[in-house]
Amino acid sequence: MSTIIKTEKLVYTYEGAEAPTLRGLDLEIEEGTFVAVLGHNGSGKSTLAKHLNGILIPTSGRVLVDGMDTAEEQNLLAVRHTVGMVFQNPDNQIVANVVEDDVAFGPENLGIEPREIRRRVDDALTSVQMYEYRNHAPHLLSGGQKQRVAIAGILAMKPRCIVLDEPTAMLDPVGRGEVLDTITRLNRQEGITVILVTHHMEECIGADRLLVMSEGSILMDGSPRELFPRVEEMEAAHLGVPDTTRLMYALNREGYQLPLEAITTEECAQALLRAFGHKE
Repeated sequence: MSTIIKTEKLVYTYEGAEAPTLRGLDLEIEEGTFVAVLGHNGSGKSTLAKHLNGILIPTSGRVLVDGMDTAEEQNLLAVRHTVGMVFQNPDNQIVANVVEDDVAFGPENLGIEPREIRRRVDDALTSVQMYEYRNHAPHLLSGGQKQRVAIAGILAMKPRCIVLDEPTAMLDPVGRGEVLDTITRLNRQEGITVILVTHHMEECIGADRLLVMSEGSILMDGSPRELFPRVEEMEAAHLGVPDTTRLMYALNREGYQLPLEAITTEECAQALLRAFGHKE
């Protein structure tokens, strides 16, 4: 796989701050992968996200998007075509009174011809399973549906990568599930690179790769199956682990030998059944 995003000794200090928020990050993200970025409040994860499509520019170091330096102004339009950004509050990204008009807003501003806009809007709404709501008013939708419309608006711009900065933070469990199902499908079926910034452990389970951030640095880097069993290290970073891992860990402390890498609900249930199930 080719590298779509690379940071080199990335440092960022907010104006007036005494210390940098990002402290020399070196990172490569391969195209087509699903990467979750996990960290407590103040860890720097949202600041990192805003660097990945040029919303923020490094204080020092570099961010390269498909080889383009985000600090070079002439690259910013192409950078933002390559990497789309979805934020916490979908209401801040919805600008029109009809769903399909909102999704068309970005392509229209790029001067794309109407027939192509129509195709992009239909394809984007179909991808997030919101096509049947194309003539609805966004303010009448649920939180999860609004966020899926916001994602469709980014998809209509044809990015190769989508960065989502805590997109489920304002949603109920149903809305969270809708958004997670959507971004997982976009990655698995359409090959779009997904970078999900979150503080919810369960949202990371389906990712290919998990980055754990603390104090502006990458503390841990590996697959969720590799990292979540490291319960003590996660707790030291002021983070928890999925409920499945927590249960297995607690039982192991009582003398059982259960696989901590069984992180999905189904895997956990099967492991418990093998350990405690009644034998014929």
